[in-house]
Amino acid sequence: MKIFLITLVSLLYLNTVHSLYFHIRETERKCFIEEVPDETLVVGKYKVQIFDKDANDYLPTPHGIGMHVEIKDPEEKIILSKLYSSEGRFSFTTHMPGEHVICLYSNSTAWFGGGNLRVHLDIEVGEHAVDYNELAGKEKLTELQLRVRQLIDQVEQISKEQNYQRFREERFRATSESTNQRVFWWSIAQLSVLVATGLWQMRHLKKFFEAKKLV
Repeated sequence: MKIFLITLVSLLYLNTVHSLYFHIRETERKCFIEEVPDETLVVGKYKVQIFDKDANDYLPTPHGIGMHVEIKDPEEKIILSKLYSSEGRFSFTTHMPGEHVICLYSNSTAWFGGGNLRVHLDIEVGEHAVDYNELAGKEKLTELQLRVRQLIDQVEQISKEQNYQRFREERFRATSESTNQRVFWWSIAQLSVLVATGLWQMRHLKKFFEAKKLV
């Protein structure tokens, strides 16, 4: 029971909100890797600021500067590629477990200053990506019904995380077995080369001794 509770708490912490900011220049591309189970909602919220030399600070961007968002699944297929404004949100639902690559870069055709941009990015995964206040208003849920809905979503997400952990273990096991098999055959190949070299040396020495009439 104790192990189950530790696992449960650990899985709950996996579905937190990732908040960060980074700096980017024209034509520069920033990519992030997000490990997500299948059939999971991912929502990204961002805001772009531009550095003002006079104010010596990052200020809201002028009209025309936007961010291009590109997302690839674990098979490197593009599942989202779209140009957004300087502030907004993007979302996608995964169809396979694994590492999803999220890339952002500015629309350089509208950026003539060539200055630095600061991008604030929040990535929400699983039930954290759902706006339950909006959901309650849309479906007219009571507070109790909303809480039950949240708990159901959390349980479903925990199940997805557990399935993903099993998927990772199976993939790791397959990789380990493949590596062990390659190491085994490489050892056999090395041993075969050593045996062949030893036999060749013995044959060469025998012919040498026979030629010198030492044997």
